[in-house]
Amino acid sequence: MTFADKRIPSGSEFVVLKNARLVLGDEVVSGHVSVSDGVIVSVDTGAIPQAGEDLGGDYLVPGLVDIHTDHFEKHVFPRAHVRWDPFRAAMAHDAQIIGSGITTVFDSLCVGATIKNPERREILAPMIDALEKAQSAGMLRAEHLVHLRCEITDAETTRLTEENIGKNIVRMVSVMEHLPGRRQSKNIEGYIGRRMADTGESRQEAERVTRELLNFSDAISAKVRPEVVALAHAHKLPLLSHDDTELEHIDEAIGEGILISEFPCTLDAARKAKTHGMHVVGGAPNVIRGGSQSGNVAVSDLMAENLVDILASDYVPRSLLDCAFMAAQNEAFGVDLPSAIRLVSKTPAHVAGLSDRGEIIQGKRADLLHVGLHDGHPFVKQAWLCGRRVY
Repeated sequence: MTFADKRIPSGSEFVVLKNARLVLGDEVVSGHVSVSDGVIVSVDTGAIPQAGEDLGGDYLVPGLVDIHTDHFEKHVFPRAHVRWDPFRAAMAHDAQIIGSGITTVFDSLCVGATIKNPERREILAPMIDALEKAQSAGMLRAEHLVHLRCEITDAETTRLTEENIGKNIVRMVSVMEHLPGRRQSKNIEGYIGRRMADTGESRQEAERVTRELLNFSDAISAKVRPEVVALAHAHKLPLLSHDDTELEHIDEAIGEGILISEFPCTLDAARKAKTHGMHVVGGAPNVIRGGSQSGNVAVSDLMAENLVDILASDYVPRSLLDCAFMAAQNEAFGVDLPSAIRLVSKTPAHVAGLSDRGEIIQGKRADLLHVGLHDGHPFVKQAWLCGRRVY
């Protein structure tokens, strides 16, 4: 089932986009695309027709599909201790999303609290509600779906997941744990040092409190994780394992029927995930920065071994388009532009169960981007969602 419904109006007129470099599944060709009723009706490489919109030899690529961005929350909390209205935040977020070339976005909303973010329990439902209302009213230009990022160390996570997972906008679930010394945050010494500096505790006391925190959290996660996994399977939603670091994390995910390893933190974890047929998601900002902001494996190292199936924007929406073109220009990655674009369009659409989009081919939804280049930097000139110009 796809998400296309009355809330996402299609362009009803016949549109021809001509004189473009079409980025197809396995090649780039000069040609033109015809669109009717929101669907691609033909892809041609023949003579340029007289009628139609001339793209001046720029690229025409499928609209990007982002299965993980945290950026909506940054608009709800634009500054420390400042909480913005979620409805207004949704519109600001959407403007950045469509301006980045993302036509289908999975807003990754945290389910459950962490030590640093206790407010996440109370803002989840208002954020989902804001997205649903704004989208139903036709106020958003990209199509917004929800990816529930379930913090398994919070006892409230199961309840919050149960309350929201049945909503039509919710289409993906991941399980994650953010604890000192675990997964993404392997440096427990760093945590203890920061705790001592913040609280004035002795090393002995800081170590004791940290041990108690981990033991308490482990007891909660042992109960919450299988409950969240069961809920995702019951609703037949794609399920992701977040920040896999040890080989045991991949074993655990495989045993739970999880098919996607999202942001693996080590080369060994990514290799094992790929060996066992899991899709591997890498962070596009990691590639652009040249490494992980938390000191984990560089996604460029994963890409050099052909271990990455999908790129996600994570915390910088603009990074998807930049990373695709950057990857195609980097010989170390061994990918051409069609292959790089698949990482941010066709493959994420496939794993999300959205078979109607993600490539320029007859019969697919006309989610399209007109992309120009300046000094090697791609930029979005126009965007169409279901054949309707939205940017």
